[in-house]
Amino acid sequence: MKRLILMLTVCILGALMIMAYKYGNNENIGAIITLSVLLILFLSYFYFEKSSMGTKEIALVATLSAFSAVCRVPFYIIPSVQPTTFLVALSGLVFGSYEGFLIGSTAAFISNIFLGQGPWTPWQMFAWGIIGAISGILGINNKRLSSEVFGIICFFYGILFGWITNLWVILSGLKVINFETILSTNLTSFPIDIMHAGGNFIFVILFYDKFYKILVRFKKRLRFTYIN
Repeated sequence: MKRLILMLTVCILGALMIMAYKYGNNENIGAIITLSVLLILFLSYFYFEKSSMGTKEIALVATLSAFSAVCRVPFYIIPSVQPTTFLVALSGLVFGSYEGFLIGSTAAFISNIFLGQGPWTPWQMFAWGIIGAISGILGINNKRLSSEVFGIICFFYGILFGWITNLWVILSGLKVINFETILSTNLTSFPIDIMHAGGNFIFVILFYDKFYKILVRFKKRLRFTYIN
């Protein structure tokens, strides 16, 4: 099932990219890219529904998603500074790319129930999902990263999150999409992205060691089994 869904995703995304090339203009490309993001999110949850995960694994994903979401809410008064990115990245590092993607995307949706849903929600879901997935790749050998290294990685996650979420502004709000307008949009959000990045680094330095040990202990208890 996992391989089938992956192949289906690649085929559909390939078809969408061909359509973007053939019928490409700003409006069509924006719609196709947005549709691709929604498709990836849909197929991720579809596989989650059809997967062989046990109740303990499902409960863990739900708990970490809710915890990451709730921790975002009290920090809303400080622009972009919140522990959600750190928690999603750490979850992916310990439990793997797929779990990291699910936790990140779900945390964005749940937290926006309190902070406000909108056209930015799928992009935030996708951005945090990507961060969780990348962290899963970094932790594939179960080798623990130092807090300094992980802090630097999470710093750059803050920039990456900003670049991804800026796409909904670029695709929906700009009449002309080119290198200059993309650069201008990203430079405009750069101060906020730096606050996000700096906050990530601080959260890692303060909490990484303790939270890492807790999540590794849970992972050993659960003894995940993957069935392709």
